[in-house]
Amino acid sequence: MQQTAPSAADQDALLAEFKAFLSANLPSNPSFHPCFDEALSYTLKSGGKHFRAMLVAGVVAAVCPERKEAAFHVALAFETMHSYSLIHDDLPAMDDSDLRRGQPSLHVKFDEVTAILAGDALNTHAFYQIARAPLDADARIKCVEILSRNAGIYGMALGQAVDCYFENQKLGLEELKFLHIHKTARLIAASLQAGCVVAGLDEAEAARIYDIGLDLGLAFQIADDIIDATQSAETAGKPTHNDGAKNSFTNLLGVEGAVQAKNELIAKIERELGGVHAGIRAIVTGLIDKHLR
Repeated sequence: MQQTAPSAADQDALLAEFKAFLSANLPSNPSFHPCFDEALSYTLKSGGKHFRAMLVAGVVAAVCPERKEAAFHVALAFETMHSYSLIHDDLPAMDDSDLRRGQPSLHVKFDEVTAILAGDALNTHAFYQIARAPLDADARIKCVEILSRNAGIYGMALGQAVDCYFENQKLGLEELKFLHIHKTARLIAASLQAGCVVAGLDEAEAARIYDIGLDLGLAFQIADDIIDATQSAETAGKPTHNDGAKNSFTNLLGVEGAVQAKNELIAKIERELGGVHAGIRAIVTGLIDKHLR
């Protein structure tokens, strides 16, 4: 097992490898439908941070690099699930957003029915990708369990339901944390946990790293709320100043309070990372420096 922490250059190289893997493995099943096949890959090809994918692949590259190819299959599954959530997030019935990553949202590019069905297809396809990963059956089943638990009724779907239902109703801080732990943080934590499974770490270590991932996901959400409150749509690549009716950290705490809360979480994560594998620590702190500072 690799014991040295990956450098920033190593992490950039890993991201480039994942992007190449993504491009070579985009979901596709051509038919006489005029746009459905294009819609399947539209959001996946539009860029983004690949934050969740890099957590999966980064853990494996740091701990057990000989399983990197298998990790890319699982990382792509998490990226695919995340893309489904963005497509549905943007729908008129949800956030009603016309822009995503600097491009028209999927329902704007094509139509609402196509966006709904493409999202449904990507949700299912994520598990197909894990099922075909070059891993033993126990690891594949565990990764399916992790993704389904954190993307479904115990995670992202519940968080989105709470977010939509309580628009225009102010939640308290603990309720706000519950919302965003489920909507955002659980899938980020699950990415780290799945990486641990692929890398062959024991369950206790994977559970510990999952808990760190919950704090990381919450910090990620607070950073996103700060972007919405302070940046232009052109800079952010999506509509901003758009959360007035939403339960966001900036609405509850103000921008300065949200920045303080984010920085406190980052300090907590860095303390918690002190006892974990040096490579995992480097991956997480590198992504924090890149996306959350």
